[in-house]
Amino acid sequence: MSSDAAVIGKDITFEAADGFPLKGTLFAGTGEGPLALISSAAAVPRGFYSRFATYLVQDRGFHAVLTYDYRGVAASKVPSGWKRPPLMADWAEKDMPAAVDALDALAPGHPMVGVGQSFGGQALGLSGRHRRFLRYLMVAVMSGHWRYTDVPLKVFTAMNLIGVPLAIITGRVPGWIGLGETLPGSIFCQWARWGRNPEYFFADLSLDAARRYGEVETPILAIGLTDDPWGTPRAQQAILKHYVRAPQQTAWISPASRDTPIGHLGFFRSAHRERLWKPTADWLEVGAGSGFAARETREK
Repeated sequence: MSSDAAVIGKDITFEAADGFPLKGTLFAGTGEGPLALISSAAAVPRGFYSRFATYLVQDRGFHAVLTYDYRGVAASKVPSGWKRPPLMADWAEKDMPAAVDALDALAPGHPMVGVGQSFGGQALGLSGRHRRFLRYLMVAVMSGHWRYTDVPLKVFTAMNLIGVPLAIITGRVPGWIGLGETLPGSIFCQWARWGRNPEYFFADLSLDAARRYGEVETPILAIGLTDDPWGTPRAQQAILKHYVRAPQQTAWISPASRDTPIGHLGFFRSAHRERLWKPTADWLEVGAGSGFAARETREK
């Protein structure tokens, strides 16, 4: 399905349960397809997903798509005078639920699906909103434990020998260290602490993550990229194994050629529109009947 009218995202502001103001962009159309929430990778701004959101609404007839910035990332800046240091856990426990509710308010009860890249796939199990999604697409979902990557020393150094000292000294970690947008130090330090443990945030007893993940029954399609140095099969499985009740399909996709790399973030670049976007949109609309997982797995 396609529309002749151009879809233009509308910037919105909505609040998390604790009053933190969050910035989002709503892409609304006239199609009868599902609502879709796109939850970002860590430290990736919502604008990165605008082309994919536009595609879903304009070309596939999705009713609406919402992208948003987690607290402390890009436009969702920490307000002056905000007393509680923001944490990475807040992204999943407070920000994602607020985004689900903001999108639901547009068309209460309308079918909704989710798209989560990297941390956006981790967040589903901690959000308390998993029952609102008919299906959930995870792209490059991964544990943040440094040893699970293909570049462990590089990741450990960036996180713990560069990032953590900067967070302690300056209260923030700039994007130039190679891990995305500038982050508040409190968020980065929690991320780094989780990443030092092979069990990642499942070792953080305050989250009760294993129990909460075990409640999720939402069907999942997890897409891994063979040229992603962070989201390796081991890193992906370290998260997926905790979704013990959720029906799962996995697909590992290789670049079509050396000239078309995908990597950790490349799935959402429009160069992969026909090869990757189309079958994943099919899956979001109809689920397992799309045949996406079987077709793409053979390309490993």
